[in-house]
Amino acid sequence: MAMLMKKALARILHWWWILRRPMTLGVRIAVLNNKDEVLLVRHTYVEGWYLPGGGVERGETLEQAARKEVLEETGIFANQLQLKSFHYNNNASPRDHVALYLCKNFSVQNVFSANREIAEVGFFPLSDLPEGTTRSTRTRLAELFDDVPVSPTW
Repeated sequence: MAMLMKKALARILHWWWILRRPMTLGVRIAVLNNKDEVLLVRHTYVEGWYLPGGGVERGETLEQAARKEVLEETGIFANQLQLKSFHYNNNASPRDHVALYLCKNFSVQNVFSANREIAEVGFFPLSDLPEGTTRSTRTRLAELFDDVPVSPTW
């Protein structure tokens, strides 16, 4: 029952967001450590493992939003970011776009503690992603690391 309530609330907030902002812009960040493990997050309000990220706020650059989101969600500060691709995310809405960044140089600024938004974070080998890693996350990682052609859609 609690999961149904969370899903319903997420859906309501999603539509409120669309009505409030006719076009949305988001960022996702593929943080890779020196063991070739990627950082993933598991949210409290949707199923699956995702790359950290979120929305770009008014007055923010894409890079500022990427740094802010990965720090807020994981406690990791992205020292260097590289913009890798840009996608139309018609899965979320007909007006959503997502920029994908790669970060290989980072520092741990805060120790992660589960909260209302993020239930869990972890580094996972690219060859052994956790069960529940979303299709879009797997696709973006394949584009980054397996020479798969970049899709214009998320």
